[in-house]
Amino acid sequence: MATIFNESTVGGEVAGAGALRQPLLTPQRVPGSTIRLDRIALAPGGRLMLDVPAASAAWLQMLTGVVNLERAGESHALGDSHIVFLPPGRSAGVASAQGAVFLYGEIPDAASIDPDFATQPPGFHLADWSREPVLSSQHDARRRVYLVTPKLFGTKAIKGEMIFYPPGTAAANHHHEGAEHFMYVTRGRGTVFPNGQPHRVRTGDVIHYADREPHYLAADPDDELVFAEFFAPGECLTVWADDNVACTWLPTGRDMRGQVPVREIKAHRHGAASAQDV
Repeated sequence: MATIFNESTVGGEVAGAGALRQPLLTPQRVPGSTIRLDRIALAPGGRLMLDVPAASAAWLQMLTGVVNLERAGESHALGDSHIVFLPPGRSAGVASAQGAVFLYGEIPDAASIDPDFATQPPGFHLADWSREPVLSSQHDARRRVYLVTPKLFGTKAIKGEMIFYPPGTAAANHHHEGAEHFMYVTRGRGTVFPNGQPHRVRTGDVIHYADREPHYLAADPDDELVFAEFFAPGECLTVWADDNVACTWLPTGRDMRGQVPVREIKAHRHGAASAQDV
């Protein structure tokens, strides 16, 4: 059964100087899940150390504000379209002069879902998803942008995307086999239908689906719905209730800024090859 809640219902704990950490996905909230997810808010002048366990796949996705990330003698300014993969067994410091909010995710036992993780651990990687190729749905005006793929981040433990539903658009009913996944709503309002049952969702909502759980989602008629979506492991099969409406995502040749993207992606059918970075 899907787990659905808003971040405002989750209490926070002090995690550093001017840092508040809200545990969103936990073993207590979602028993048996391989995914951990926190929302971290830095007050102006706030600082926090992120210590990644040696067995974990970990990433940081910016939501609002700007942070300065320091690691291995390097410094990186991160804005609201950045996502960072943090190497296992390493630490990174984050600080914000004006305040910022980001998601911090972990797969605590990544080798259990990526056999190559222990012998070929992924390194540091920083991506700006606003510069990645935009794919558009063949059926409507929905768009998607890759956040995390094996090709980009070097691990099959996790896959992530940004999904954009213009007002009034909806996906067809489907489920995924071989992976659990969650959605985090970054903007807008809509309705999700896990097992056909409607649940209203809004900015700050987290929706977690178990493996093989049927679901679909629709944006409100007057509001764009935007969400980040992550799968663990990254390789899975998508099965449509009606294969005639299986979605092929077509390359637009542009990024979110309307410019030529940093790389090229071919047409992609969200199905058997859904875990591959094509």
